[in-house]
Amino acid sequence: MCGRYSLIADLQDLARQFEFDAAGFENAPRYNVAPTQSVLTVTNREERQAEYMRWGLIPSWAKDASIGNRMINARGETAAQKPSFRNALQRRRCLVLADGFYEWQKVGKSKRPMRIVMKSREPFAFAGLWESWRDPQGETVRSCTIVTTEANDLLRPIHERMPVILPRELEEFWLDGDVIDSAALTDVLAPYPEDPMEIFEVSTLVNKATNNGPELIVPAGQGLFA
Repeated sequence: MCGRYSLIADLQDLARQFEFDAAGFENAPRYNVAPTQSVLTVTNREERQAEYMRWGLIPSWAKDASIGNRMINARGETAAQKPSFRNALQRRRCLVLADGFYEWQKVGKSKRPMRIVMKSREPFAFAGLWESWRDPQGETVRSCTIVTTEANDLLRPIHERMPVILPRELEEFWLDGDVIDSAALTDVLAPYPEDPMEIFEVSTLVNKATNNGPELIVPAGQGLFA
């Protein structure tokens, strides 16, 4: 799964890389993004645009927003069959921007937080799905989920799943509203190659979702995975 990540990259750099207009947006460094928070996404409704969405997908038919707390991830292998995700897979896809994410490795009775980044330290895009939901007061809430797949060889010792990181050449395909073939879309939801990636242990400060600072991403040691 993917339950915590970071986005500390400069907004203008993100705008250039992911081809959106950054005017009117602010993006303070976020070292510990958690479910239910607002996250920076890119959609392609007529043209690419950035938008903040609530992390945790709320289906349009939901009675209340709490269902989103359980829908922070969507399994890529079954998204086309699940009522909560299948329409979004065909019609409402997005990029969820990040530059690192966290997983916890079990060591005896404890869990060791590990940070996963690109060796280049470049930002990247998770494959996301989004929905619109109207709350009882009539306000529209846009929410999203991060698609997951089986772990690559680098992450497998830590967790059996990983978020789908889209290669640059597939980002446009994922956002293309003319693509509605669920089988073709599911085919791109594959593990990202391990060679460009790096993993290292970080402070247990990341365990608490309210902690947010540069100390969270400092390597705790060289370790086995650095």
